Amino acid sequence: HVQLVESGGGSVQAGGSLRLSCVASTSISSNHFMGWFRQAPGRGREAVATTYTHVNRQYYSDFVKGRFTIDEDTSTNKLYLLMTNLKPEDSAMYFCAASISCEDWRDENSYIYWGQGTQVTVS
Repeated sequence: HVQLVESGGGSVQAGGSLRLSCVASTSISSNHFMGWFRQAPGRGREAVATTYTHVNRQYYSDFVKGRFTIDEDTSTNKLYLLMTNLKPEDSAMYFCAASISCEDWRDENSYIYWGQGTQVTVS
């Protein structure tokens, strides 16, 4: 069982930046896919970005391309999401997710392990 703990959320003005962190209880290299999802009130959970750790390949949803960057630090078992040029529509609870295999990186059902989330509010 892998535990994931997110941090780094907060309130920021539009155009600002935040860096989310997710620390895993085990080596992130053992989880081939690690990603970020978000969920706004009244909406479903949507994929933000995922990294395929073994081949260093990243995937981004269109609405964050050019603004968000997903990164990992295997030495500290941390996953990051750098968010720049934030918009009010980016406001949501952001979740870290991990899985050994992944049929569709956009599908939340592809991920086994989830954190509790960290809130991001953009005004």
